[in-house]
Amino acid sequence: MASRGIIKRRETITALPLYFSGHIQKKYTGEGGFRAYYGELRGSTMFFYADEKHETYCEKLDLHTLKSMVPVSSYSAKTTPVYTLTFSNQEVQLKTDNPDMGELWRGYILTVAKLEVPNQLQLLPGHFMTLEHVRDQEQQRQVLQSLYQPPMDAPASHSGTPTSSEASNEYDDSLSLVPTCFMSVSREEAEELLKKNPECGSIILRPATDKHNYTITMRQIYPSGPVIKNYKILSSDHGFIIELEEPVSVQTLNQVVDYFLEQTAGQLKPFTNAYDTRIEVPPQVPLNRDAIPRGPPNRDAIPRVAPTIRTEPSPSNKPPPNPRPPLLNQSSTYENEEALKTNPNVEKNKKTYKPASRS
Repeated sequence: MASRGIIKRRETITALPLYFSGHIQKKYTGEGGFRAYYGELRGSTMFFYADEKHETYCEKLDLHTLKSMVPVSSYSAKTTPVYTLTFSNQEVQLKTDNPDMGELWRGYILTVAKLEVPNQLQLLPGHFMTLEHVRDQEQQRQVLQSLYQPPMDAPASHSGTPTSSEASNEYDDSLSLVPTCFMSVSREEAEELLKKNPECGSIILRPATDKHNYTITMRQIYPSGPVIKNYKILSSDHGFIIELEEPVSVQTLNQVVDYFLEQTAGQLKPFTNAYDTRIEVPPQVPLNRDAIPRGPPNRDAIPRVAPTIRTEPSPSNKPPPNPRPPLLNQSSTYENEEALKTNPNVEKNKKTYKPASRS
């Protein structure tokens, strides 16, 4: 079985979920003998690798047009199972090491191709439950994929000025989901990303400047140093055209990326955004007491309040003071004769009270 790292990189290249894998042999009708591969069933496509360690596939089979898959001979533990897959335009034969593995391949292939679990299989109940889960997962994937697909009869525009409908949806995926290395960046931004983040990948699919086509930006390492190249990808009525000395036509954007990965012998890696994988708590910053401001506060920063003005009432409005009555007592004497003359209350008692004699 392939290592976990290789499986993850294959998933990045194909952008499809892995349902089943194992050693398998394949040949086309008319070929002399079978060739051994390591096969993977991803989505509704079979990918064939030279061995378990290769990250890029050698061939693939699209199961959307599969009509039937029948065994060449009846199920038997003594025979090597061979199955004939009939497509609309070709026939392919698959051979496995043992009947049990052959029935598993048959069950998975028919389930993703027809979106229903076949009944006439020599499998255990647990295998049928797994196939039902794969059927539900593939149905959901195809529904989500259809949301990104434009109508099949919608012609691609090659004019320089986009129409109103094209302006609202400039980057349809045409026939498949957008590859993981697609980024809506300019040429300068793509080249800068590849230079500064070589660990994240070496190939970016981006929109072209005309807003209708695409461009592949890649960074390759030569003995003289790294070199960045750009390739134009034209949208066509039936897919995409890679503009090379001999143009190459493919159906999907994923196949565009796959072609560059195959032609560079797996030296390139689709660019993906780098993410942190650890959560850390930063240490507490010690309190710097020297940074605490000292001294009087800044007077300019203190809001100022207008002073309160106190006013005295005018003399005309000032009430008269209350008269203070004199302190009278039978044994009292008056030292001040002027007070006896001016105080009317005392005048009435002149006969009773006499002023003190002067010495």
